[in-house]
Amino acid sequence: MDETPTETKVSASRQRVLAMAALGIVFGDIGTSPLYMMKETFGATGGMALNPASVYGVLSLAFWSLMIVVSIKYCAFIMRADNKGEGGVLSLASLALRTGHAAPKRRRMISLLALAGLALFYGDALITPSVSVLSAVEGLSNSKDFKPYVVPLATIILISLFLFQSRGTRFVGQLFGPIMLLWFLTMGLLGLFQIIERPHILMAIIPFYAVDMIVAQPWTAFVALGSIVLCVTGAEALYADMGHFGRGPIRVAWIGVSVCLVLCYFGQGALLLSTPSALTNPFFQLAPSWALIPMVMLATCAAVIASQAVISGVFSLTRQAIQLGYLPRMDIRHTSATEQGQIYIPQINWLLGVGVAIIVVSFGTSSALTHAYGLAVTGAMTIDTILAAIVARWLWGWNRWMAGAVFGVFLFVDVMFLASNMLKIPTGGWFPIVAAAAALTAFMVWNRGREILVSKLYRDAMPIGEFLEGWDRTTERVSGTAVFMTSNPAVVPTAFLHNLKHNHVVHERVVIMKVNVEDIPRFNDAARIEVEKLGKGFHRVTVHYGFMERPDVPRALELCRQFGLSFDLMQTTFFLGRETLIPAMRSEMWRWQAALFIAMQAAALSATRFFRIPANRVVEMGTQVEI
Repeated sequence: MDETPTETKVSASRQRVLAMAALGIVFGDIGTSPLYMMKETFGATGGMALNPASVYGVLSLAFWSLMIVVSIKYCAFIMRADNKGEGGVLSLASLALRTGHAAPKRRRMISLLALAGLALFYGDALITPSVSVLSAVEGLSNSKDFKPYVVPLATIILISLFLFQSRGTRFVGQLFGPIMLLWFLTMGLLGLFQIIERPHILMAIIPFYAVDMIVAQPWTAFVALGSIVLCVTGAEALYADMGHFGRGPIRVAWIGVSVCLVLCYFGQGALLLSTPSALTNPFFQLAPSWALIPMVMLATCAAVIASQAVISGVFSLTRQAIQLGYLPRMDIRHTSATEQGQIYIPQINWLLGVGVAIIVVSFGTSSALTHAYGLAVTGAMTIDTILAAIVARWLWGWNRWMAGAVFGVFLFVDVMFLASNMLKIPTGGWFPIVAAAAALTAFMVWNRGREILVSKLYRDAMPIGEFLEGWDRTTERVSGTAVFMTSNPAVVPTAFLHNLKHNHVVHERVVIMKVNVEDIPRFNDAARIEVEKLGKGFHRVTVHYGFMERPDVPRALELCRQFGLSFDLMQTTFFLGRETLIPAMRSEMWRWQAALFIAMQAAALSATRFFRIPANRVVEMGTQVEI
């Protein structure tokens, strides 16, 4: 397929700048995998012999995993699924829903897959900072004097990282690219030195060694896949961060990253064949003893950068989930005046921070954590493959045989990785399942609760046209403009009726406003506003936002000028409904779901702050609703 129109041509120098920036954001997770992949692979198979056949087989499986999953699946195919420049599981799902063949059952399946992928990402976000930083600091374990301080030091570093979030990453973020460049060059060179001494290790690139291991030791190879998959953790970030850098710079950067990763993995393989005792920590054994402390410091910096990228991704996806109606409104703070994507969500930050600290202390070692790592990653990658197959079949117009053949291969690889990781459920793999199940439950309860609440609020509401036809003209009109925020602009807002009932007045100009969040990333201002004159001083305004944007009602009112509707905020009053929820005797939800929804509603950010409405221009009209 050709590049989409959203892919604009940029200069070679600009490509290099973006590729460098991508090093610091996109490749942090996959770039720290060499810290633990080889060690965990040989430790996970119950005593796999450390001989040439097994080392060559593991390296061959790792190499072809990188090629098939990252280079071919994500870079060559899935990154073509461009939702107006944006990527990620929610963007991919919105493309799948946009196909003309999405019947109701299929739409529900696609939505559920997207939510499951999002939930798995939350589980991944709890584990990635923990395992990355802990595995980096564990380099100090080579010295017995430092070993007792590994867990406390890793915990302090992680807590400091979360404390720093509210300040943003604008300045330190400029160092991410150069630090990660140094990290990749260092690991590549360390691996290259070992390869130069034992160049025959490069023969492992030949897929024969992977096939030979699978045929000769099928069970051992299957179990090993659960750890080999660690070499592709973070692959989904290439697609998720496409909107920040563009597919071109990410693909260019991946070429250099992949070379450094392969050199490092093959260098570790060569080292293990010559020095089997290096299995205790093969990555740090690549470096001379005098370089241990500098390597630990560099590895810790790389791990912190990888963690920062995941945390920022959680903030971004949480904002999307809020906009699409799967989470309650939260306080979203922008930490940069120039970069729209740099945001901070306090509730999510502290929830992640506490969770990560508990995980590090509870699991204690990176080896224990890797047992919990693979399930979330492989589950998310499997969902990406299924959604991409739907997009290829119905949006790109591939025939079923082509779509089935291409994505069938990817799905087979994903399912094998997923099945292997299921063996780890008793030893830690349960954690991402529990975390994802909790997140998925919250998404579905909030979405269902809002549907029920809106249905009850507007069940007996009068159509606005019918109201205006029978409206008593003797009602006193007062000067100024009243804006009534509503979820259903076709009927009379509840807040309007409360105001009329208690104050017996109507403003000379009444605006019934609905904010719509669509399944595209952003809207142009030219298409953002719809204005309809209803007569008798009433107007209906619909404002459209993409799921990557934050609503701004005062600015939206300014855009109404093009329709002949101008506003003076000092003469405008915003009327908002505020519902107090109480448990119903006979609820449409289970009792625990209703309790959870009421708690989430109570914790939600006020509409005034979320929509950026001046607090001194707001009147809230309360009502009680049984849920």
